[in-house]
Amino acid sequence: MAKPIEFKAGSLTAMSAVLREIDNVRLSDALQVMLGGMGEFFAGEATIVDVTQVKQFPDKADWTGMLSLLRRYGLQPVALRGAPEHLHASARKAGLAILSEQAATLKAVSEIQAIPAAEPAPAPAAAPEPAVEPVTPTAHASAMVVDRTIRSGQQIYAKGCDLVILGAVSNGAEVIADGSIHCYGPLRGRALAGANGDKKARIYSSNFGPELIAVAGIFRTFEKGIPQQIAGKPAQAQLRGEADKQSLVLEPLQLD
Repeated sequence: MAKPIEFKAGSLTAMSAVLREIDNVRLSDALQVMLGGMGEFFAGEATIVDVTQVKQFPDKADWTGMLSLLRRYGLQPVALRGAPEHLHASARKAGLAILSEQAATLKAVSEIQAIPAAEPAPAPAAAPEPAVEPVTPTAHASAMVVDRTIRSGQQIYAKGCDLVILGAVSNGAEVIADGSIHCYGPLRGRALAGANGDKKARIYSSNFGPELIAVAGIFRTFEKGIPQQIAGKPAQAQLRGEADKQSLVLEPLQLD
């Protein structure tokens, strides 16, 4: 007879929403600017609310209101990291688990720098959560090389290295790298470089046409179309500006 319940060790890959202050009004404004106010942007991704960068905590926090706001954009908050003990009871009541500093089984693959806001960009409609494609880089490799097309619904994550794609990235596919992303075929879908916070990461493509790009948590979408000077052409994306006011800049690549 099968057991009614069984426990197995495992890990959860989660988004990390990094807050610099606990103020739902400012958080709402920042998300509106960053993601265009359109719901279901993240398509149900598990999320850690990370408040380790908050300098001054209030006596009380409206966790329920905050979670409702995050869910409006398709995030599923599951845990809280970095809050002082006097806020733990209210966070648990709102349904958040409290993570210790040693909690290593929840690994963030990307960060939302919620406050201050990133540059304005409208958000795309929700898409089904992509299936994670089991591709593993060679030990000690500086880059993961994928020599095929990434199809719609597939996801590739290059942990701790660059990602080199010799094929194309189809619409509805997602490619993520802790380092830079190099796509030698048409780049469609979503491309997220610097997923572990590397602001020097870049995205390169010989045929630029993605739905969404991000570098170190700063997103840009293309609902109004790709700029004419780079659409379907060689291009790169990188962060420019001061440390606290960086924006995602697109530039053509001169290959001849």
